[in-house]
Amino acid sequence: MVRRDDPEVIGRRVQQLRHERGLTQRQLAEPAYTPAYISTLEAGRVRPSDDALRHLADRLGVAYDELATGRPAHLATELRLRLTEAQRTLATGESEEAAEQYADLLAEAESLGLADEEAVALLGLGECGLDTGDLTAARLHFERAEQRLADEPLPSRVPAIRGRAVAHYLTGELRYAVYLLESTLDELNRGGLHDPDALLLLYASAIGPYMDMGAHARAAQAAELALALAPQVADPALLARMHRSVARTLIAEGKVAEADASLVKAADLYRQLQFRTELANCHWMRGYVYAQDGELERAEVELRQALAMLTAKRAALYSSQVAVELADVLHKRGKSDEAAALLHDVLSDLSSERGALHSAAAHRLLGIIAEDARDTDAAEEHYVRALSLLERAGAAGDLADLCRMLGDLLRRTGRVEAALDAYRTGLGHRTAPGTTTLGPAPAQPPL
Repeated sequence: MVRRDDPEVIGRRVQQLRHERGLTQRQLAEPAYTPAYISTLEAGRVRPSDDALRHLADRLGVAYDELATGRPAHLATELRLRLTEAQRTLATGESEEAAEQYADLLAEAESLGLADEEAVALLGLGECGLDTGDLTAARLHFERAEQRLADEPLPSRVPAIRGRAVAHYLTGELRYAVYLLESTLDELNRGGLHDPDALLLLYASAIGPYMDMGAHARAAQAAELALALAPQVADPALLARMHRSVARTLIAEGKVAEADASLVKAADLYRQLQFRTELANCHWMRGYVYAQDGELERAEVELRQALAMLTAKRAALYSSQVAVELADVLHKRGKSDEAAALLHDVLSDLSSERGALHSAAAHRLLGIIAEDARDTDAAEEHYVRALSLLERAGAAGDLADLCRMLGDLLRRTGRVEAALDAYRTGLGHRTAPGTTTLGPAPAQPPL
């Protein structure tokens, strides 16, 4: 494919514009260049320098970028404005509409050869995929965005890397998600690239997979570093995301009031920005906080509000995950039939490749409900399916707990040997509190 900045293409462009303006080669060249240079340039035998292009653009009455690339400068500006509109659409939770906008803008950016704008559109499509649960497409969009930004400094590539990590995390590939985040953090900090926005985005994104893997000490450290970086970050959306992620660590430490306060801050920021999906996620996390603190009625209210907001915005994967949390609260409140119906509805939207951890949680809860109803066969089936999903994801703490539950069930039904096997499996996954098999933590920024 012929590039817009090839010497032959630029030469033809200069010649066409010169003819349109009725200029001779001498008139175009003087006073800085010779007619012979203009002739050589128009023939495509020399690549003009930036100074030469600026001189020619001034003589021809066009913008430098238009002469260098062949596209009017206003097109790139208009495209960037429309990309901002698409970002706004996504921020308000209209993921499908935003995806259509981004797809159109991507095609336009590709036709104009605007690599930076292509990357922005691809990042937007990736975020839309995360919202709607199309995780394979999301990952591919983030990969393409990273390729477009290959020549940019690492901090510029962080949003694409973080997007890939989140896509892998949501499919249940916790260890690989952590690898992507930690290796990038290590490279940034060891290389002296202490970009606050990039670091905060990575630390906040790592908290979820750390918690699910049972790496509570590392999650707490990531939260501490994220909070230390917060005063240096001007982006309110990023700050809001950080507060929501940090709340998970505070919950694990038993700091319920602090967690709730962190989520209130996030909700206020998202409300200002009208980030509907993220605001719904704040209600989700507040519901989780209340459930952990035993305030089940308040938890149900928050989770129902989150589910209604996410369903209205058609954020399919997130709404399925919230539904599992809500079902757990309903079960604890004695509404097991409603909880089971909700879980069966959402399982059709979850799988080992899409929401593996919440799919496992759904099967675990259905197993508990079946045990309560003394349907041991159904309970065992759900526990075994949950076990398979958790083994694939590497969620050590949840695996150990589920093996204990399965072992207890098998023991109560007289299958002692099978129960011992389940217990042994659980012990193999049990780690001491706050430990992990992830290897050394990444280098830290100089805070």
